Amino acid sequence: MDPDRDLAGWQPRLLAMARELLGHGKPQGPHGPQARPKAQSDRLEPGERKILGRAIERLSLGLTRERALVGQRYLDDPTLLAGYLLFYWPISYAQVRSLLGELPKPTTVLDLGSGPGPASFAMLDAGATRVLAADRSGPALAIAAKLASMRGVPLHTQRWKPDMPLPPGKFSMIVAQHLLNELWPGDEALVRRAALCRDLLGRLEPHGTLLLVEPALRDTSRELLQLRDVLVREGIAVRAPCLYRGDCQALDRPSDWCHAERDWTPPPMVLELAPPGEPWTEPPPGRLFRIVSEPLQGKGRLRYMACGPEGRMGLALQDKHVTDANRHFAALERGEIVSIEGAAAKGDGLGLDAASQLTRVAGPGERINDGRRPPRPGSES
Repeated sequence: MDPDRDLAGWQPRLLAMARELLGHGKPQGPHGPQARPKAQSDRLEPGERKILGRAIERLSLGLTRERALVGQRYLDDPTLLAGYLLFYWPISYAQVRSLLGELPKPTTVLDLGSGPGPASFAMLDAGATRVLAADRSGPALAIAAKLASMRGVPLHTQRWKPDMPLPPGKFSMIVAQHLLNELWPGDEALVRRAALCRDLLGRLEPHGTLLLVEPALRDTSRELLQLRDVLVREGIAVRAPCLYRGDCQALDRPSDWCHAERDWTPPPMVLELAPPGEPWTEPPPGRLFRIVSEPLQGKGRLRYMACGPEGRMGLALQDKHVTDANRHFAALERGEIVSIEGAAAKGDGLGLDAASQLTRVAGPGERINDGRRPPRPGSES
């Protein structure tokens, strides 16, 4: 099986479905898309690209940055659903196909929070014999059913919401892809998500697998690791990616988190529709540096590697030059941003002395001057 070739086979069907949602395509027949007008091609027209680009930008902002769409019925919006099909659907499909290489081959599968079915079809293409896609969005399930009909694969669909009982039956694999982070945000999240996972584990066949896939963001990663620790303490075995059986040590410091990464060449349409990167922003005034190393202890001095507008260089402070104005130097964390005044060139970097002043600008994972922690000279973390 070739995952990239399988995904390429879905591209024209996804485009046909997206065009139908946008009102640009003809209705689909049971055996695939009916003939399109000659003006349409397998490439996006400028008008389509503009509409879809805006939809994908809304999804990106709403799900990974501002998070305003989390928990909302965004896939009921036909324009957002069209954008999802051409951008996030291929990415989600590729994520699941890559993870299946580390797990037992699925046969019967429940795809909970399936949306329009990228994980479902990844399972079917990997050899699953029966897949049930369950989601609260009727329009998304309708698209999944049409895609299954076009491809001639055995996909079943069912409406499901978090306040409903789980679909009946036993499964060799249950996948919840980008679902948990959208359920029950707030203080009760961990307890309720753990309860859902226990219910899902109870629906597995002997030696079955629960596959949890979450966005590669710091907060969503740490929430998933917290959930992992709860389940491991209850005796649940982790097949992958963890080799360590104790509490996850990435949770020891608030700035740490963990995610997987795979080499992947996205289809041309995904690259074409990728949201533009943010422009470079002008940093605040001052001589800024981001700490990019652990503390490097030396005889009578402390040193870090730092990177800033001037490039990468070492920062050093001798013990005898520690004052109230630069005392926070000893407590710097990797990822922290500081402003330094009164340092002189020394060796491969800068040397601070008793006249130097260090100002904490932002901690790891914080935006510069975002209002959560104002800069303070010599402040403690």
